[in-house]
Amino acid sequence: MAEHEESSGGVPPLDEEAAWAAIVAGYGQEPPDPPGARPFRPIENLMLPEEDVKPEPPAAAPPAALGSSVVFAPGVGVEGPRDHALAEPEDDDLTPAEEGHFVPPEPELPPADTTAKFAWLAVVGGPVLLLLAVLLQWDMTWWLTTLGIGGFLGGFATLVARMSQGDDDEDDPGRGAVV
Repeated sequence: MAEHEESSGGVPPLDEEAAWAAIVAGYGQEPPDPPGARPFRPIENLMLPEEDVKPEPPAAAPPAALGSSVVFAPGVGVEGPRDHALAEPEDDDLTPAEEGHFVPPEPELPPADTTAKFAWLAVVGGPVLLLLAVLLQWDMTWWLTTLGIGGFLGGFATLVARMSQGDDDEDDPGRGAVV
């Protein structure tokens, strides 16, 4: 027994095939503006009073390529006029000397004072002295062990203590990202 399927209230069921066909047929098309909507103003006219601005007639939109899912606002698009002052350089615009990768400038290190130099000498020299004593099979005397371990610990403590004394500006949160 073949019956017509109808939902309650006498409304015919939704035809999914017709709905998909309508979606595919309207793919990539700009929907019409709602009633009473004002047209977009070009960027050159944004600062002018509204009575001085005359809406430009919409240009014929090029047909959308298959698979295109980007919809632009009126007046905005890939193929509109370009402002060359804001345009990014293209590969053709670069000379052979300008081509290549970004090379960061050499970092500027602050000059090291005498205390910092001796602290680094102790931090590096202490373990090197102990390693040298083991490799050359020297007798591990108390003064050699004290000089190696004490030099490392003293130099490290000096560098850490001097690091916290750098800037006493508590209001300055740091340089952060500089744009």
